[in-house]
Amino acid sequence: MIDKTVFENKIAAYYTLGCKLNFAETSTIGKVLAEQGVRKARPSEKADICVVNTCSVTELADKKCRQAIRRIGKQHPGAFIVVTGCYAQLKPEEVSHIEGVDLVLGAEQKLDILMYLDDLKKKKEGGAVIASQTKDIRSFSPSCSADDRTRHFLKVQDGCDYFCSYCTIPFARGRSRNGTIASMVKQAEEVAASGGKEIVLTGVNIGDFGKSTGETFIDLIRALDEVEGIVRYRISSIEPNLITDEAIDFVAHSKRFAPHFHIPLQSGSDDVLKLMRRRYDTTLFRYKIEKIKEVMPHAFIGVDVIVGTRGETDTYFEDARTFIESLDISQLHVFSYSERPGTQALKIDYVVDPKTKHARSQQLLDISDRKLHTFYETHIGKQANVLFEQTRKGGMMHGFTENYIKVEIPYDSSLVNETRQVILEGWNEDKTALQVYL
Repeated sequence: MIDKTVFENKIAAYYTLGCKLNFAETSTIGKVLAEQGVRKARPSEKADICVVNTCSVTELADKKCRQAIRRIGKQHPGAFIVVTGCYAQLKPEEVSHIEGVDLVLGAEQKLDILMYLDDLKKKKEGGAVIASQTKDIRSFSPSCSADDRTRHFLKVQDGCDYFCSYCTIPFARGRSRNGTIASMVKQAEEVAASGGKEIVLTGVNIGDFGKSTGETFIDLIRALDEVEGIVRYRISSIEPNLITDEAIDFVAHSKRFAPHFHIPLQSGSDDVLKLMRRRYDTTLFRYKIEKIKEVMPHAFIGVDVIVGTRGETDTYFEDARTFIESLDISQLHVFSYSERPGTQALKIDYVVDPKTKHARSQQLLDISDRKLHTFYETHIGKQANVLFEQTRKGGMMHGFTENYIKVEIPYDSSLVNETRQVILEGWNEDKTALQVYL
């Protein structure tokens, strides 16, 4: 039995590191506590409870989490600190011994936070650890969050069955699982009822949707497309082998799905893809890009790439660079490989030194800059629909077209969360967005 009086007049601060899925889950944790009367801390206000949702995708991510937890402890002296997320699931004992931590919750427990807060009394030596083994993670916890830019992030799937050689996510998140299409539609309807206009579908491996309910990803997006009030959906990162031609054709002719794709490549070398244990090759990847561009020539395509993985020789990197250069894509998200304990990649002998990793990253970032600039240039002078955001910066406001071109216009409060047809003009002063005229 939970003593709800413990939460009366309490103030909580929330901190999220890592992916959009984490943001959605933190938002749900916040709603759970708010229902018990816990108020979200205002800027500079001292909190009674601090919830830190962590990432562990790289060793650097772990380090940033440790630094953030210590910093939060200093900012909120005496606060009851709860740490959850991937770092907490993978290394719970390590997290429990970080100064100030009172409670560590694993992936299976994070959204049942109320059950574990007890009397909110600080622990003298080491935080309590409540976490299931990864093999025992079974539940799917629905989550939907809103950021301060008008977008909502709807969690449609969790976990991953792929076990790529470099990745710890299956150990942190468990096996692939999802909610029902009916439950996703209901959440989208609630977003529309609250005035939300844009939803990003998020998860660990969203193309795998349906494994635990006997449904399919294409059926999910068809159902969501019928929800009145939502202006647009975006599909977050989806594996190239799981984005079917049927789904691509559907997006091209849908009412609400944006011509915007984020597809992880990870390497443009077939030899490296084999070492990574990815489930596709460059031939399939090229086909998917060409298929998208065939039916949606104006589509924005973002691509994830990892550089400096074990086994990536100079020859393999040059193969990858040449392949990536040849693709009709809009932007690269470049990550440097990070050693992760327990992964199969550690068995690969060839190790890339940090200086070479940095040089390779810079080459790919230069390609990305050129491709993004070219993509924007091809749209200057054209009409587009823009959903404007709330953030004001230097007297200007921003928004995004359906195909993810960032635009800039003098701030006008009446435009916030509104869609307008605009003409895309030239670059702004620092070439980070296109100027528009209504």
